[in-house]
Amino acid sequence: MRDIKQIVIHCSAGSQRQHAADIVRYHTSPAARGGLGWSAPGYHYIVEADGTVVHTWPEDRPSNGVRGHNATSVNVCYTGGVDLSRPRPYPAVDNRTPAQRAAIRRLLSELHGRYPAARIMGHRDFPGVHKACPCFDAITEYNDLQP
Repeated sequence: MRDIKQIVIHCSAGSQRQHAADIVRYHTSPAARGGLGWSAPGYHYIVEADGTVVHTWPEDRPSNGVRGHNATSVNVCYTGGVDLSRPRPYPAVDNRTPAQRAAIRRLLSELHGRYPAARIMGHRDFPGVHKACPCFDAITEYNDLQP
């Protein structure tokens, strides 16, 4: 059993029309085929725009969410997080759908029930991380679920 200290929220930094399978395929496909070549996907769960929660990796195994913290984290991602109507680099935006917001909150509540001492935080809240992910303040938003 892993000692889970963080439940980390991420955004996919892509289209809200992405599907969990596409994200997992990108993470785990060889670089020669356009993927990242990781041995594990970045997230344990991905929440699609319609609120579907897809379990993509076993919680008892580390995923590739936050370098240096994967052994003690469960990683949750939602599709979206950028404004694709603007030119690259796409600006960060909190574009979670109402269905995603509800599904993420339910999932975090369940995860916090399993890991009551774990702190809920965004990817951007880790020292040395210089990105907007998850494009909103996860610590403040989910403060009511914190230990």
